[in-house]
Amino acid sequence: MNIQWYPGHMTKAKRMMAESIKLIDCVVELLDARTPLSSQNPDLPKIANGRPRLILLTKMDLADPNKTKEWIEYFKAQGITSMEVNSRDGKNMNKVIPLINEVCAEKIARNKRRGLVNKPLRIMVAGIPNVGKSTFINKLVGKSSAKTGNKPGVTKGKQWIKIKKGLELLDTPGILWPKFEDKKIGFHLAFIGSIKDDILDTTGLAYELIDHIMKIYPNALKSQFPSVEFMKDDIPRKGYEILADATVVRNFLKSGSKPDIDRMGKVILDEFRASKYGRMTIDEIPINTNLI
Repeated sequence: MNIQWYPGHMTKAKRMMAESIKLIDCVVELLDARTPLSSQNPDLPKIANGRPRLILLTKMDLADPNKTKEWIEYFKAQGITSMEVNSRDGKNMNKVIPLINEVCAEKIARNKRRGLVNKPLRIMVAGIPNVGKSTFINKLVGKSSAKTGNKPGVTKGKQWIKIKKGLELLDTPGILWPKFEDKKIGFHLAFIGSIKDDILDTTGLAYELIDHIMKIYPNALKSQFPSVEFMKDDIPRKGYEILADATVVRNFLKSGSKPDIDRMGKVILDEFRASKYGRMTIDEIPINTNLI
């Protein structure tokens, strides 16, 4: 399975972002804390055109907390300011505006020297589909100013949103990039729901997800499927074998009492995305790789 998804509206959104950047003082990039590498759009630094950048790792409640700390240290080593947030329960959201002011300190000082004391900072909020931009903005603003949803593609156009604390936010549509050079990136983005399930072989994706979980968190599935055999001769069983057994355990049957593996595959994806198997980070920190 080769996963690629770059519909036409993303080309239009990318062009809009590039045209709007002249109005922007800082780019806040939201990354999914479970996939801090895969969810980083390689086109964004070019779009930002030298503007200061702040990385926020969203959905921290779904990610491995120890791995999240390692990623923040990694970005720090890259010279990028970052922080983890949970837009739903507000964790660390009170630190966002002070951090934006810190990243934009030179711009603020320059405005003061020019006598532009009350000029608001204009911030572009960017990220891939379903990373939680609108939920983040609504929590930051304190009201429902941006459209939200649990599927990719909710925000279709740009939205300027004013904040009383001297900030104006530009909410942008979630965009990907034309081609995933690494096949793993496509899988990882599909795992977390940033690519429409409608275009995917979700059963095959579930096989891949189980294989990946078995590599990085080999005991994670046992709590939900205690009667399934996960190892054979000290070797992890294949994802399709585990999925078939899980289907029987859940008693998912279709006509003729045949196991409904397709239904179970979708359930595996949904339960992973809801952190039913525990908090997981599926991206590994790269070695000798510059993310800037």
